[in-house]
Amino acid sequence: MAIKKGDILDERKRFPDSCGLVIKVTGGGEGFQKILCCGHELTEEDVVPDIISSRGRKKGALLPGAMLEEKRQFTDSCGLRLMVIDGGAGFQGIDCCGHIITAKAVNGLKFVEPREDFPVQTGPAGTA
Repeated sequence: MAIKKGDILDERKRFPDSCGLVIKVTGGGEGFQKILCCGHELTEEDVVPDIISSRGRKKGALLPGAMLEEKRQFTDSCGLRLMVIDGGAGFQGIDCCGHIITAKAVNGLKFVEPREDFPVQTGPAGTA
């Protein structure tokens, strides 16, 4: 059984002493095998209908809202896309389609310079 869009995997389901990684599937997943975190293997067994209420989840390099995209590292993959919801201090990687997806697959926001054709306003603007 593969994971599917909308599935939530919560490390605290089977490993209450872990960093508490919570990930939501946003696409792909036909080749999913496992997530490696805190020395544990998260599989389809860790799918939960809702996030398990838990204090003390430890955030790591993958901040909440970070998107992991398999295609960023492996173009010949099923295109698994995941969003970090919480936790993740012990994140090691994701085994999917025979590849190991690492934190390098994070698709984050990029801050860019303002466009040259768009005037930058300085000082007070408008009426108070």
